[in-house]
Amino acid sequence: MSSEIASAYQQLKETSQSRWTDLIQGDKPVIMVGTATCGRAAGALDVLESIRKTLGDDHQDIPVLEVGCIGHCYAEPLVIIAKPGGEYPPLLYGYVTPEIAQLLVRDYVFGEDPSLEFLLGAMETNELLPSMNDLPRSTYEHYIILENCGRIDPDNIDHYIATGGYGALAKSLQMQPENVVEEIKKSGLRGRGGAGFSTGAKWQICRDSESDYKYIICNADEGDPGAFMDRAILESDPHSLIEGIVIAAYAAGTQEGYVYIRAEYPLAVQRVTKAIEQARQSNLLGDNIVGSNFSFDISVFQGSGAFVCGEETALIASIEGRAGMPHHRPPFPAVNGLHGKPTIINNVKTLASVPRIIDRGADWFSGIGLNATKGTTVFALAGKITNTGLTEVPMGTTLRDVIFEIGGGIPEGRQFKAVQIGGPSGGCLPESALDLPIDFDSLRDAGAMMGSGGMVILNEDDCMVDVARYFLEFTQNESCGKCTVCRLGTKQMLNMLDDITKGEAKLEDLVTLEQLAHDIKAGSLCNLGKTAPNPVLTTLRYFRDEYEAHIHDKHCPARRCYNLMAYYILPEKCQRSCDACVGTCTVEAIYQGKTGIKVIDQDKCVKCNTCVEACPPQYNAITRISPLSELPEAMPPMEKK
Repeated sequence: MSSEIASAYQQLKETSQSRWTDLIQGDKPVIMVGTATCGRAAGALDVLESIRKTLGDDHQDIPVLEVGCIGHCYAEPLVIIAKPGGEYPPLLYGYVTPEIAQLLVRDYVFGEDPSLEFLLGAMETNELLPSMNDLPRSTYEHYIILENCGRIDPDNIDHYIATGGYGALAKSLQMQPENVVEEIKKSGLRGRGGAGFSTGAKWQICRDSESDYKYIICNADEGDPGAFMDRAILESDPHSLIEGIVIAAYAAGTQEGYVYIRAEYPLAVQRVTKAIEQARQSNLLGDNIVGSNFSFDISVFQGSGAFVCGEETALIASIEGRAGMPHHRPPFPAVNGLHGKPTIINNVKTLASVPRIIDRGADWFSGIGLNATKGTTVFALAGKITNTGLTEVPMGTTLRDVIFEIGGGIPEGRQFKAVQIGGPSGGCLPESALDLPIDFDSLRDAGAMMGSGGMVILNEDDCMVDVARYFLEFTQNESCGKCTVCRLGTKQMLNMLDDITKGEAKLEDLVTLEQLAHDIKAGSLCNLGKTAPNPVLTTLRYFRDEYEAHIHDKHCPARRCYNLMAYYILPEKCQRSCDACVGTCTVEAIYQGKTGIKVIDQDKCVKCNTCVEACPPQYNAITRISPLSELPEAMPPMEKK
């Protein structure tokens, strides 16, 4: 049987390589445009149209491929141009507009000018041009899960197979299932979706459970604010996920699989659905996969976007057609899950890691990382950071390296204040935690968690009380309502935070707030409820002085809590001839006094900040004042009506 599987896969690979070579035609330039959601939001589809229009009917044989996200989202739209046999390796261009795209086609695709003024870097190290490998961030990054993203056509299975895809599946099918489980155990792979449970142990539990039918579910219900890692993988490299699912299904003895994707990810749904159909046509799903005795298939299930359905028992209820509410564990899904059958639930990054482990060996994977946390992790960098986008680093990399070396630090000369890691269920860590190694245990001890991999950077202009209120409001709104302690407890915490941001709380309320947070952690049914207070607890732990300033001094140090601040036009800076602020105030709260100086009517002002944005930077005449007691006693003429 092993020889038959090997022969079937080899024939499949040779066929895919032949078809892919025919498509790109070897001697022709190849143009790749990043059209994942991040690229589309920046105008990639217009760039794509411009390229095709510029090529014209006479050059339709030049392949123009839509690829996924390479991670450098800050520089989207991105275009890669490869000219086989040319002087340069494949070149990556950033911040491409339709006009720049025309120039690239005219000057480089048709000519010999590489248009270096638009170059982000060469895709390979070379002596002629700066390379992406020369960037400071490349010293810290180690792409495993993301290694294909932005480099292959996600809609073409031949491209994936031609580069070695599904080879790990063929290798697994030639092993005994229990040996595949042992290889994953040996690798030290832990779930990349939050808690970090051993992946191999979970598979073993499911395999050992007595049942006539078993399931596997990929949890792609990515709902954290600021998180987009899973979406990028689904849109950029869906076949690595499918291959990981099939290997896991074979190892654990499951017969049917689901990819649970939120409907708000239409492109991800489209590309995964197409990839599944292509896998079926290539005998990589369905009956007797790659000539083996193993049969298995996958369906896509679209969730309605409820955050709580990221919790595995709520996710199962959703697939079964019931309200997405968690239930008590044990029994755990690996024993009693979908339709009462043993069910494996792993997230996207976990399953996408599996083919690499099988292909390169457990020892290779376990050699990456720190202590009990092996391999790499993927982060989405968002918020007040220069290089927004994706990165993949070895476990144990410090927060400082991720934020400042990879993310490029804080833009506009502002100061770092905190990082919210792990989504709404994570915590806010201060500057003193920047040298903390990124691993499950270190982050948990600091009051945060790895979570799915969202990392939101905050600067000096962010109020930590308001940040805690924002994340708690999110989890409170997304609570399924099943637990009284979660449903009512988070609402009461939110009310207390609202009072603090308004300057209406007392110092003793902080004791009550902290105690209530611990009660909710102890009394909630699911992990989403248990972790909902984390942003509050970590901000109380690391930024308590800001809470006390709001309560005792009626002062928001960051000048973000509108009830504790006012907008004021500085008479010595206001220019009489400038009406920028007057024209942008939607509530007509700004008027001109007798001397021509602009004045803000404090009773009308809704503190929307548009006047500050409108005021020319050379004047900088509008300031935010907190506390209100700092408003000048002597107002300019007509400021008080």
